[in-house]
This record gives sequence, structure tokens and C-alpha cells, in this order.
Amino acid sequence: MAQAGFDRRRINGPEESFPPTYDDDDDDIEDAVWKLGMPRKGRNPNDIRPIFLQPGLITQANGSAYIETEKTKIACAVYGPRQSKNTAYSEKGRLNVEVKFAPYSCERRKAPMRDAEDRSLAVAIHQALLSSVRLELLPKSTIDIFIVIIEADGIEGCIASGSVAASTALADAGIEMFGLVVACSAALVGQDIWLDPTALEIQASSGSLILSTIPALGMVTSVWQNGQMRSEEVLKCMDLCQERCTEIHSVVAQALLDNVRSS
Repeated sequence: MAQAGFDRRRINGPEESFPPTYDDDDDDIEDAVWKLGMPRKGRNPNDIRPIFLQPGLITQANGSAYIETEKTKIACAVYGPRQSKNTAYSEKGRLNVEVKFAPYSCERRKAPMRDAEDRSLAVAIHQALLSSVRLELLPKSTIDIFIVIIEADGIEGCIASGSVAASTALADAGIEMFGLVVACSAALVGQDIWLDPTALEIQASSGSLILSTIPALGMVTSVWQNGQMRSEEVLKCMDLCQERCTEIHSVVAQALLDNVRSS
């Protein structure tokens, strides 16, 4: 006779289980007791997190890139340019950006369907990239950019890192651009400006800003600001972010060069 309550369709887990122990539990406790006015933990205010960038990881795509900045991990794939079907003729190509969170990317599990947060990130990244791609050379064509956020540590970090990964993937696909787009975020915590803030630092801030630029041309492509900040504080954030964008641009250029040499 079959055992009552036994499910043959899947492997049942043990009757007793214990939660995993992580090494950063002590850091979470220290962050919990942090108060406004205390110095930043682990980094100086003007320091950004180390960047790992690898183009060309997705072989099925025309171009791809993977970026990792500590707890922010993003994969990007570019398909195209390809001819648009069932659409009216257009002298300029179209750039489509789609952002999707992995279900396990956040502390609270994300639903598999797209929501307003996905669309807002896609709009911000699309705005950062649009002016860098030479769409006038691609009539009646479409370039699709698919971004998957594997792990998220703040919306600002996702937009900045996603813009860098998408621009790197476009360059890896051989799509003609005016220049590489890089982005950097900043937050106003008390009276100090912290660059590349984490999710916990954003919660303690009164405002945040994301600056997207093309350092090779000295051009700003997008400014995304949230919260309460005075005009002089916004300008100071932009100046500090622009300095870091120059450093990030060299990292992206070197990653693309190393990828070409290895292939």
C-alpha cells in the first residue's frame, strides 16, 4: 500500500533542516547599528566598488557582457541589427531595452512576470544609451538589448552597471556608436556625498543621482535624480560622478581590447 502523504512526483526533503550560515552576518549586524553622521564602512566616500567586466560570454548573441560590482551582478545580450517586421518604414533604427530581475536577485523573491520596476529601469538605461548609437545608419532595423539582473544591490547600482554592460555588449556586437557610455551613481548621506552607494546606503540617504556620460566626447547622455537635493549638491554629485566615469571608461575599453586579443 502506498504511504500516505508521500509525493512520488518530487524528492522530499529531510524532516529537519537548518538555515545556512553566511560569513557576512556580522557585517549586517554592524550595518544595523550604523547611524547618520558616522563614517562610511569599508570605503571612502569617493570610492566605487571594484568592477569585473567580461564581454562576449553569451555565444548565441551578437554581443554580450557580464558585469559584477560586489553584490550587483548583471548579464546583458544584444541581438541585431535585424530587419523590423510588420512595422512601417523608418529612416532610423529602433533601440529596444528589456530588463528582467531573476527571481532570486533580491531579498524578497521577485515574481517571474515583469512589473513597473523592470520598466522604469529599462527606460533609464534606454535613455542613457539612445544618443550613443548611430541609428541613422540602420534604417528599418531593430536592436534588442536584454538585461538580466542576477543579483541586485540597489536600483541605482543596477541602472549604472546595466548601462555599462549594455554599452559594452553593443560594442562587442560591432554596432557603430559615437562612444562608449559609462555611468556612476551618488547619494547624499547627511552632508556627505557617497559614490556608488549600496541598497543600505540609499535607504540612509536623502537623495540620489545617476550620471551617464560618453567620456570620449565629454557629453552627458542622461541624468537621473531622486529624492531631495539642492541644486549645488546635484552639481557636486555630477562633478564627482564625471571624474569616476573617466576611470570606468578605461576599464571598459581595456576589457574590450583584452577580449579582442583573446579571440
